Amino acid sequence: MCAHMEISFVYVTTKDREEAQCIGKALLERKLAACINILESVESMYWWDGAIQHETEAVMIAKTRSELVEAVTQTIKEVHSYTCPCIVAWPITQGNPDFLKWASEETKPLSVQSVRVP
Repeated sequence: MCAHMEISFVYVTTKDREEAQCIGKALLERKLAACINILESVESMYWWDGAIQHETEAVMIAKTRSELVEAVTQTIKEVHSYTCPCIVAWPITQGNPDFLKWASEETKPLSVQSVRVP
């Protein structure tokens, strides 16, 4: 894959659809993501505060340049309501070259990103 097309998917769980939309909008407005998918009403089971929790959450998947994953993570943490949000990324190694090129073109390269300090 060409360097300009190194794309990652960032997987995030949120308390609900509205929070996922808020986070997704922040990423899109900053050109940190080319596309956001929101999967509403997923069942999550996990350990928290010494007990097994069972909740309904939403999942957000952001498509971005791999070089922007750190900035995406920081932005999500600024907006997210969770103390320890699930934010994980995986690189896309294959796919539709047209889509990968589009995702790369719709996000700003790290060199032109302005980092906002809270």
